[in-house]
Formats: sequence, C-alpha cells, structure tokens
Amino acid sequence: MPTVLRSGPYRLFFYAGDQDEPPHVHVERDECEAKFWLDPIRLQSSHRFTASEINKIEKIVVENQQSLLKGWNEFFNG
Repeated sequence: MPTVLRSGPYRLFFYAGDQDEPPHVHVERDECEAKFWLDPIRLQSSHRFTASEINKIEKIVVENQQSLLKGWNEFFNG
C-alpha cells in the first residue's frame, strides 16, 4: 500500500491489487476511509468521514490530481 501523499491528518494511498480499476486514491485518518476516482474526480465511497471532512479531502485531491495520477501510473505501469 504505497503512500503517495500525506496532508495534515490524511494519508492518501493505493492498494497494490487495484490495478484493474480506473485510477483512484484511498484516503484514511484513524478509523475513517474514503475512495476518490481521479479522472474525473469524484467520491466513490466514504466510511466514517463527516461531510465537511469529505469536502476538505476533495480539495486536497483536486489540488494534487496530477501528482496522484502520475503516482498511479508510475506504480501500476512501471
């Protein structure tokens, strides 16, 4: 599970087994987790995050979209 970004309390990462899905990133903090598709950016799922936190996380994903996509491509396409 490579971490591609840390922002405040959030860790953004990929699961190694996710290569057959479209590019996306998982986000975790404590017992909370969310999954965002990267192109176009949209929330796929969320567990235990509040709506306001999801909005904050989405801003982080938007601001870092290109580097997250680059990380996805480097990890899964070598």
